[in-house]
Amino acid sequence: MRQLLVWVAFFTVLSSGIALAEQSPDFKEGVDYQLIKPAQPTDDPDRVEVVEIFWYGCPHCYQFEPTLAPWVTSAPKDINFYRLPAVFNDLWEIHARAYFTADVLDVLETSHTALFHAMHTERKRMNTVKKLSAFYQQYGIEPELFEKTYHSFVVNTRVARAQEMVQRYGVTGVPAMVVEGKYLITGEMAKSYGNMLKIIDFLVAKERLVKNNP
Repeated sequence: MRQLLVWVAFFTVLSSGIALAEQSPDFKEGVDYQLIKPAQPTDDPDRVEVVEIFWYGCPHCYQFEPTLAPWVTSAPKDINFYRLPAVFNDLWEIHARAYFTADVLDVLETSHTALFHAMHTERKRMNTVKKLSAFYQQYGIEPELFEKTYHSFVVNTRVARAQEMVQRYGVTGVPAMVVEGKYLITGEMAKSYGNMLKIIDFLVAKERLVKNNP
């Protein structure tokens, strides 16, 4: 029985390697992705971490969302995906605070795409806490609670952490993707939203091999 398990494990790793080779042997470091030096720690050592760096005001992030969302929904359980709002100036911080406030108040899943839509399709200027609190009221969040949470210690901490991690990753523009704290993919490198997902899949498979064959 033990020998059988060893062979199963071997063929699992071998199959992953074949799949990796078939996905795209042409993806190259420095061309399609770049190494993050030093590599940054991840939240869950048992899963491959994939992070989207974004800004609600970015039209490319909005356009990327319909491509990314199905990938997130169908991602295997060994992938730990989450989003990280970039903070490069005061306006970006306002939107990062909105993201984390929605998360704390448990309305992020229903409001994330809607906020993008309000800003880019409906052309609403969501540039103050008052305007944002009015927007989130449709999700049952009273403005007073929204504003209190927006300025809370937990949101302050998460915004500061996001700002720190974006700097550590070496991100200078959005959208950008980080895989396992080791690899950065930019829009300029990927050249298309679909290709960005292919590069992510390639790097996830690469890291899955590492985890399955320590």
